[in-house]
Amino acid sequence: MPVALHRVDHSEWSTDDQTALDLSRIYADAPAERLPAPAEEFIRAHLESGGQFCCACFNGRLLAAVAVEVDAEAWWLAYTCVRKTTRRRGVGSRLLALIGEAAAGERRVLRVASSTLQMGDQLLLTRLGYRASPAGDYFELNPRGSLGGHQ
Repeated sequence: MPVALHRVDHSEWSTDDQTALDLSRIYADAPAERLPAPAEEFIRAHLESGGQFCCACFNGRLLAAVAVEVDAEAWWLAYTCVRKTTRRRGVGSRLLALIGEAAAGERRVLRVASSTLQMGDQLLLTRLGYRASPAGDYFELNPRGSLGGHQ
């Protein structure tokens, strides 16, 4: 399924009803134990704290999302979720690849805190080229595909 990357910040979420509805539906499909709070509360808190969501967009609708926080050297990813109706079609993997390309354009690495990952998530990230940090506290994907700082 061909998807495009769409970034959602607090401004868009609060002014675009369709974006707010799509994002809410994505996280409403997540198992409750995978989110730190109910879907609406989680989305609001993440955006109000300055975070954003990177989403997979198809035909003008958001199908998957990843919560993102940006710092000087990395994009920190958490809480990846794909709508139930589009799971098992490669949307999540494609979204992570698009996020990787966007981060590389800003010369940042992608990181995912290990504490937020279930074993299946860790296996997926490893298959996608992410590697555990030496201390094991996060997984990282370098824009050039290897661990380390900026080139």
